[in-house]
Amino acid sequence: MALGSKRSRFIAERLGVGAAPYAAADAFKLLRECSRVKFVESVDVSVTLGVDPRKSDQVVRGSSLLPHGTGKTRRVAVFAQGDQAQQAQQAGADVVGYEDLAERVQKGEIDFDYAIATPDAMPLVGRLGPVLGPRGMMPNPKSGTVTADVAPAVKNAKHGQVNFTSGKDGLVHCPIGRVDFPVESLKENLEALLAELVRFRPRTAKGVYLKRITVSTTMGPGLTLDPASLS
Repeated sequence: MALGSKRSRFIAERLGVGAAPYAAADAFKLLRECSRVKFVESVDVSVTLGVDPRKSDQVVRGSSLLPHGTGKTRRVAVFAQGDQAQQAQQAGADVVGYEDLAERVQKGEIDFDYAIATPDAMPLVGRLGPVLGPRGMMPNPKSGTVTADVAPAVKNAKHGQVNFTSGKDGLVHCPIGRVDFPVESLKENLEALLAELVRFRPRTAKGVYLKRITVSTTMGPGLTLDPASLS
C-alpha cells in the first residue's frame, strides 16, 4: 500500500507541472517520467469520436499500420487452404489451418492473438464468432483481416498493424507503442492512427469528429492532448 501511495503522490506532483490539454510530445515525456513499475508499460490512446453509436452506419471500424509498430511480438493465425495457406506460411504466419484450426479454436485451444481469414474460409470462421469475437480477434473485411491476398496481410500484422472499432460509447481504444519508445515514434504512431480514423469517418457524422484524445500507460494516468500539437 505504501508503495502505491508513494507512486500516486509522485504522479500527482509530476502532473502539477503544466496544464491540460498537453502537447503530444510533452504528454509522452510525462508518461515516461510517471512510469514507476517494474515492467515496460504499453502506451494506449482513447479517442472519443463525434458519432452516434446507436446508429449502425456510424460504427467506425478499420485498421492502421503503425510506422514503428506496437513493440509487442504478435502470433498470427491464418484460416486458409491450398496455395493461400502456403503463401501465409511463407509470409511468416505462426499458425495456418482450415477445418483443423477451427476445431482447435472451438475447443479453446487458441495459441495466437491475431487472426486472418480468406473469403472462402468465412463460412467456417463465422461459426467461431462466440470464441474470437469477445477476444477482439474476429476477422473482418473492413480491418483487412478477411482477404485473398494473405501474404501482405500477414506481414502487416507482424509489423504493427492495429485494428480499431468504436464502442457503444463512441470510444476507440488502441495501443500505439511502449513507454520506452522515442517520443517522436509515439507521436508518429498516433498520427498514423488518427489519419486512418479520419479516413473512416462516417458520412452521416455531424460536428466535431475527433472530440477528445487521451493517452495513457498500462498503470499510469490519462493525459488529454491538444489536437493542435498533432499534424
